[in-house]
Amino acid sequence: MKKIKKGDQVIVLSGKDKGRTGTVLSILKNSKVLVENVNIVKKHQKGNPNTGQEGGIIEKEMPVHISNVMLLNPITNQPDRVGIKKLEDGTKVRYFKSNNEVVDI
Repeated sequence: MKKIKKGDQVIVLSGKDKGRTGTVLSILKNSKVLVENVNIVKKHQKGNPNTGQEGGIIEKEMPVHISNVMLLNPITNQPDRVGIKKLEDGTKVRYFKSNNEVVDI
């Protein structure tokens, strides 16, 4: 079970966007995550009339390494470490280590 999943609220711990929060859009295979409105770069894109794609300078999100983001605890509004434990019925859930609150409901 992964500690960070798609749709989680995360905070960036290091880099040029340190302290910014966003929602995880996707998790890539090479241990990187794509976070909404974080690590935005400008890309010069050539137009393609066959596909109807315009050329110009576009802004897009680039991946951030998963070790540079941490799950945001909504109760304390601070980044928090995440652990995995089994409940009595045998299901695995994620929980915040500071206050033992369950992340997954």
